[in-house]
Amino acid sequence: MDLTHKVVIITGASSGIGEASAYAFAARKCRLVLAARNREKLNDVAAKCKLAGAETLVVSCDVSKEEECNTLIQSAIGQFGTIHVLINNAGISMRALFDQAGISVIKQVMDINFWGTVYCTHAAMPYLLKEQGSVVGVSSIAGIKGLPGRTGYSASKFAMNGFMEALRIENLHKGLHVGVICPGYTASNIRNTALNKDGKSQAESPFDESKLMPAEAVAEEIVSMVVRRREERILTLQGKLTFWLNKFLPRWVDSLVYKTVSKEKDSPFK
Repeated sequence: MDLTHKVVIITGASSGIGEASAYAFAARKCRLVLAARNREKLNDVAAKCKLAGAETLVVSCDVSKEEECNTLIQSAIGQFGTIHVLINNAGISMRALFDQAGISVIKQVMDINFWGTVYCTHAAMPYLLKEQGSVVGVSSIAGIKGLPGRTGYSASKFAMNGFMEALRIENLHKGLHVGVICPGYTASNIRNTALNKDGKSQAESPFDESKLMPAEAVAEEIVSMVVRRREERILTLQGKLTFWLNKFLPRWVDSLVYKTVSKEKDSPFK
């Protein structure tokens, strides 16, 4: 796909992978629809995208609410007349053992990560099909291997993966590209905003973010996925090893994952 002047919607575009993706698509002279809850941050991102030569539209949107997702898509149509690419990136994490976490925490994570993807994709489908466009879900290694202390997060990403795979097969002969990208640990604010057992932001990442995969690198992989119309992409060596080892040695990987999470700063196992 030649991305020049293509209309690209990015959810969760105010920070992290979403923000980096906005700049990456702006560099390809796309027309961008940037969505997130924080309009002030979105405006800052949009201003930088405009400097790169991209037309932009900012839409305040809480993807956990179906009506706001519908408004997002219709705003894009009203401004640009069509949609070529939808990047379902908006997401939130959690960090608490399941037996200690409130059900409302699990539901909030599912509402944003899974239902947000469903709502936006459903509203955009007529336009994406017409353009034989591309819909991408930003998933996670936690959607391939269950991550202890993040039961709601893993559940939401497993659900996203299954939804996107089924969607791809349904539209196998309609020209729609459906892609899922699974980053490993990425430098972003998702761990800072992760919910604790009470549904409040934990505020501090348990990792040295400087040692994690840069959000900009993930963004370039997302652009490449759209251009090449690739269906699946697992990032980082750790992620690829987890995927393959889990196929043949799942119980050993269970033990390894448990030990790894146990060593985290303020681990939920402590």
